[in-house]
Amino acid sequence: MRKLLLVLALGGCAGLQANPVPQAARLSADTLTLTLSDGTTCRARWAEAGGAGRFDDCGAGFGYAVEVVENPNILRQLFTGLTEALGAEGAVPPMAEVVITDATGRDHVFVTPPPADLSDD
Repeated sequence: MRKLLLVLALGGCAGLQANPVPQAARLSADTLTLTLSDGTTCRARWAEAGGAGRFDDCGAGFGYAVEVVENPNILRQLFTGLTEALGAEGAVPPMAEVVITDATGRDHVFVTPPPADLSDD
């Protein structure tokens, strides 16, 4: 009897599969890449869409909104200007806050590029 209960309990847990949740968001000059907890990768042309829209190729669907930091710190401005002067325009991804909204209306907020981990582990 205990074995039967254990099998039923484990079987019930296996049947409860949660919807994938956003794990990471990355920007290029024109593309937003979303990585989900199940390994799915979704892409959207955020710049063409005006900074907000929906992922068309992402299961149940996720909405997104990108807010670019217009005046990043002076070092980033200098670095971006240098790369553009050297002919590598668009090589430095924009700094932005990305809000991903799932099917339940829950917002997942990411900063891109992600902050550097400067700890000495």
